[in-house]
Amino acid sequence: MAKTIDRQIISDLTGAGIDFVTSVPCKQLAGVIEVLNETPQILHVPSNKEDEGMGLCAGAYLGGSRPAIIMQNTALGVVVNTLATLIQFYQIPLPMLISYRGEVGEPVACQVEMALHTKAILNQLHIPTYHFHKASDVEELPGILSYTQMCSKPVAILTDATFWRTAQ
Repeated sequence: MAKTIDRQIISDLTGAGIDFVTSVPCKQLAGVIEVLNETPQILHVPSNKEDEGMGLCAGAYLGGSRPAIIMQNTALGVVVNTLATLIQFYQIPLPMLISYRGEVGEPVACQVEMALHTKAILNQLHIPTYHFHKASDVEELPGILSYTQMCSKPVAILTDATFWRTAQ
């Protein structure tokens, strides 16, 4: 079923007109990135860092594309300035598919600290945030993608370990 969820996510992105995606490697999102690489309708440009990815998305948007970024929540602190002074200031609709690391069941201790701050940071930046806990939550994605285009704002879609476990 995980492959089905990965394919559904990419199908929803293409259905929403997303034609440019940048990503930073992530174990939880590896399946989505794999399907993304097989999707000719989307130009996928991997990034070294999330703030670099935000810059690529801004450039793609200003060049007429509809961008999205795939990243981990642990890098959210790195992108705060870029989100506020570039993405939000220029009203760039940017779906952010974010693996939400650090909750109960997380095997990597250093991931926990950022999980404690993720939602607070997004809230402080007034970024609409959606948290996918179970596989059926993916059904909300088309509406979320439509919403971000309509309001010209970034949105965060947090996908936690429970979501990915139920998707298997």
